[in-house]
Amino acid sequence: SYVAGSEDGPVWITGASSGIGRALALSFANDGWQVAATARSLPALQALAQEAETSPGDVKVFAGDVTDAGRMAEIVTQIRQTIATPALLIANAGVYLPLDGADSQYEPWQRTMDVNIMGTVNTLLPSIEVMREAGRGQIAVVSSVAGYRGLPTSAAYGASKAALINMAEALKFDLDPQGIRMQVVNPGFVETPATAANPFPMPYLMPVEDAAKAIRQGLIDPQLFEIAFPRPFVRRLKLLRMLPDRLYFNLVARSTGWNKKT
Repeated sequence: SYVAGSEDGPVWITGASSGIGRALALSFANDGWQVAATARSLPALQALAQEAETSPGDVKVFAGDVTDAGRMAEIVTQIRQTIATPALLIANAGVYLPLDGADSQYEPWQRTMDVNIMGTVNTLLPSIEVMREAGRGQIAVVSSVAGYRGLPTSAAYGASKAALINMAEALKFDLDPQGIRMQVVNPGFVETPATAANPFPMPYLMPVEDAAKAIRQGLIDPQLFEIAFPRPFVRRLKLLRMLPDRLYFNLVARSTGWNKKT
């Protein structure tokens, strides 16, 4: 399978202003890559580019909201005109809006689906188009282990991430013949603004730099489709998927403290 290199073209990273996206942008720049960084906040992107100024690579800023399909297509064109056709796309932009399914409003559901699902689609479609023209490319869709099974506070988030896992699997069948490699990234709990407000214990919580390192390692493995980490946590969650429903719900409710929720 194709493994993109810095000599093939830039890496385009969405959600690059904070968390995993920011750590990845700096990591790629430190390794000499041309990085196209996208997020809604122009000042945050400019701060990222400034931090990367001493790196062997370079970070160029392309501000935009992934829910704006027209802007995403425009950014792909701008990347091609100012750098080159992206060799690697990391569709990382996403939101985590915890909610109580018994007392929730419509807006967080809509926002979650708009950003996490359609925002990813808006990023993928123009990228696939130009990668097909180039005859090669590599795409990593950032999902989450929360997409494996339902978890407390994650009725919307988990559903959106499960959709991304399924989407990446389905697209692999279509893109393999085009020379475009598809992967999915399923992180566990990572120290980011999105997880800071979680009201339950987060096992195997890892620093964002370690998450970026795990993703980088997975991207260069030509046989790997799913990049999932940390491995002990992933193994446990995949075992949970095999449990009968009654055991699964009882175990998760106890381990998260949801059995004491009133």
